[in-house]
Amino acid sequence: MPSHLYNAVMKKSDVIAITGAGGFIGGNLVKYFREQGFTRIRAADRKPIEEWYRKLPEAENLCLDCSDAEACARVCEGATEVYNLAADMGGMGFIERFRVECLRSILINTHMIEAAYRAGVQRYFFSSSACAYNILLQQDPNVRALKESDAYPAMAERGYGWEKLMSEIFCQEYWAERGLKTYIARFHNVYGPHGTWDGGREKAPAAICRKVVEAIDTGSGEIEIWGDGSQTRSFMYIADCVQGIDRITHCDALIATPINLGSSELVTIDELVSIVESIAGVKLRRKYDPEAPRGVAGRNSDNTFIKQVLNWEPNTSLNAGLRETYHWIKDQFSRRKQGELTVT
Repeated sequence: MPSHLYNAVMKKSDVIAITGAGGFIGGNLVKYFREQGFTRIRAADRKPIEEWYRKLPEAENLCLDCSDAEACARVCEGATEVYNLAADMGGMGFIERFRVECLRSILINTHMIEAAYRAGVQRYFFSSSACAYNILLQQDPNVRALKESDAYPAMAERGYGWEKLMSEIFCQEYWAERGLKTYIARFHNVYGPHGTWDGGREKAPAAICRKVVEAIDTGSGEIEIWGDGSQTRSFMYIADCVQGIDRITHCDALIATPINLGSSELVTIDELVSIVESIAGVKLRRKYDPEAPRGVAGRNSDNTFIKQVLNWEPNTSLNAGLRETYHWIKDQFSRRKQGELTVT
């Protein structure tokens, strides 16, 4: 976002608070705002700071559990803007298996938005998800792209999706009833370097990249794919995601208005594998696991609204983003194999 757009609303010395800052998107958002010249960034996450994916020594880094009301008050104290990205989540393997943990993230947004209101925060951003959309509209791989109104009538993804939808309602009502400016982005499958790539919480692009690296390393010549490979998704590169968060939060036409933040480049999981194989210069045998978590049959982002309001949409091609991601994961895998400590 051009820096002059901040001038009417923020000073570089204003406090920006970011929760989930030890995670993939939160860590990249801290870095993004630091590069925009903001000097007082408060970063919070419940993970020990040494386990954060990205940590900036210039930020005020706090190890806090934001499901606790007192921790939320500490995060919001003196802040001009709050970006709430904290949540207990992961890829499909995690959110299908641990629905209670996902639902309990409602405590984070409940306490954080109240703390932000009490602290007099000017802008509050909430990271929602495309999992809030009605699953009945996502039962065909040749899915119609989802527009913002498709969240209702509500039939969200069990656990994780319902928590996101309910938290969206909190944001809308805090604006309607209490005048807190809230901003809501429904993320569609964010990926890129410096994120989870192993251990069960990783999402499809990172998992596929890792599996290709492993197949090359072991010489197995084989890759396991969850489902039958026909599931369709769109995937948004991390640089587009953080820029989109910034643009959305500084557009008053979007107060308390959920908006898609995702790529509209739809691919099957099989096509995703083929792209990574091409980047790696390898062709693998495919072993499908129909019993593995696979999520909805198809999901894509309708970007009509974001283009209309912001004259912008995420535009990093999947090929370009996956190339960066694959080479980063390949390096991480190599470093871990050599015994170096890396966060996965």
